[in-house]
Amino acid sequence: MQGTRRSRLPAWVPGLIVTLSLVASAAPAQVGREYGDVRAYISRNWEVLTRTMDNCEVLKDPKVPERSVLYLPKDLPEPASVQQLRRQCPQVRIQRLPSDITAPGQVDVRAFEAQGLLYLEHPYVVPGGMFNEMYGWDSYFIIRGLLRDGRRDLAQNMVRNFFFEIEHYGAVLNANRTYYLTRSQPPFLSSMVMAVHDTLGKEERRAWLAEAHPYLVRDYEMWTQGAHLAGDTGLSRYFDHGQGPVPELSTHERYYRDVVGYLVRHPEEGKPFLREVDPKAPAPTPTSPVFTLQVCEQTVGTTSCTTQETLALTEDYYKGDRSMRESGFDISFRFGPFSARTHHHAGVDLNSLLYKTETDLERISTALGRADEARTWRERAARRKQQVDRYLWDVQRGMYFDHDFVTGQRSTYEYATTFYPLWAGLASPEQARAVVSNLFHFEQPGGLAMSRQDTSTQWDYPYGWAPLHLLTIEGLRRYGYDLDADRLSRKFLDMVAENFRRDGTIREKYNVVTRSSEMKHIVGYTENVVGFGWTNGVFLELLHGLQPEPARRVGRKPPPSRREQRP
Repeated sequence: MQGTRRSRLPAWVPGLIVTLSLVASAAPAQVGREYGDVRAYISRNWEVLTRTMDNCEVLKDPKVPERSVLYLPKDLPEPASVQQLRRQCPQVRIQRLPSDITAPGQVDVRAFEAQGLLYLEHPYVVPGGMFNEMYGWDSYFIIRGLLRDGRRDLAQNMVRNFFFEIEHYGAVLNANRTYYLTRSQPPFLSSMVMAVHDTLGKEERRAWLAEAHPYLVRDYEMWTQGAHLAGDTGLSRYFDHGQGPVPELSTHERYYRDVVGYLVRHPEEGKPFLREVDPKAPAPTPTSPVFTLQVCEQTVGTTSCTTQETLALTEDYYKGDRSMRESGFDISFRFGPFSARTHHHAGVDLNSLLYKTETDLERISTALGRADEARTWRERAARRKQQVDRYLWDVQRGMYFDHDFVTGQRSTYEYATTFYPLWAGLASPEQARAVVSNLFHFEQPGGLAMSRQDTSTQWDYPYGWAPLHLLTIEGLRRYGYDLDADRLSRKFLDMVAENFRRDGTIREKYNVVTRSSEMKHIVGYTENVVGFGWTNGVFLELLHGLQPEPARRVGRKPPPSRREQRP
């Protein structure tokens, strides 16, 4: 691929490197002017997307449009902001959770009289549209954008909200709604802490790390024991502790019906996830639907149908469906049809993030003067790298793949999470070189597609997403592939800017093949939400990355391989 070959030019051709550098990146002033309108929109939009607990807007939930309910932790004194909310929003109900919560899944959310918002101490930024709460992994990319835009107090307080979630709700939640009390989201908490840390003064840094440390350890421990362990691999998996269909799909009532339709049309794929039921018997669980298959004959003016069979989705399907939502990649076919086998896999992304958490905690422990603890984190990171290399690295194909620990087989599904180990610093120079050589499988006119499979789901081809662009591009820069990083940054920035100038919005996701925000023939979530928090943050960070820095020379060679280091 052209960009990769250019990034490998030998150091003894300085004239050629300078020429290519001019092609690869614009001057700082030019880059700033080029996207000034988008930057102005993002700056204004932070206020639009900010929620506070004393404003009625915080209560709205387009996904579960019931009466407004705010839940407080069982024993928390009623804060002044909630008292203000009572006065300002007379329709709101204030209730308390039935018990103290120290881990996800401890309460049966199906037993709640009504689903509602979980109280948080500080203001926060929401993604936008139907996502009107503070999300787990979205917030990392939002926080990066807030910090880049000089809004450190808001960013830092969002991280403190996650500390509050761990303390009172048992985990960094998928988001602060009661129906998310059964699951978390990809573990970016240590990365949030370090992003804030890097903007603080020397004295503030130590106090911040001391405040964060116990919450980071608790978050890490949730992922590395019990149900989140991926068998005996030493790696971790995504796992939702709830049962049956997810409540937040009440406004997407066709989703499970579409899943059943696909599984019936593809019986080999569908067999493990469907079972026949007696239509006269009670539903498998109070909330689990049954589906009736019919054969219909249409004539002029009439339709007559005969029932063939009645089916239900298995509990294993629902467990995988829920676990997929903890992964954040809802929906793709990465873990089987509709990712129904998510909970059977040790994922590349999750274990890369846990490696990053371990290395962050080593750094934090060192800064706090805890040498023995730092050594423990270093050893844990080394063990995880060994297991990632054993189970997830495919040396023949030069890519990282998820591992099905139930069947003992490594997946062959090419997915953009193969770039996570570069961002986390988990890959060796040789592994990074191999992964980058496969970049062309994903690169499209608008940036990176999630996969090579067109499954009509939003986390597969031809769609691209802001967070994967930031992680991939920063991973490329980490290993010296700056020309590739600049080229991908330009593609994504230009696509977002061109669509913004057409419709005046920034979107959740994009079709990177057509370079548009149009979503056609998509199964599951058909919306392309306006806002949008993580796209805003990633846009600012990629734009900043295009600015030349003293420590970075565009066109430099990647780190040498071991073979190249030999005399």
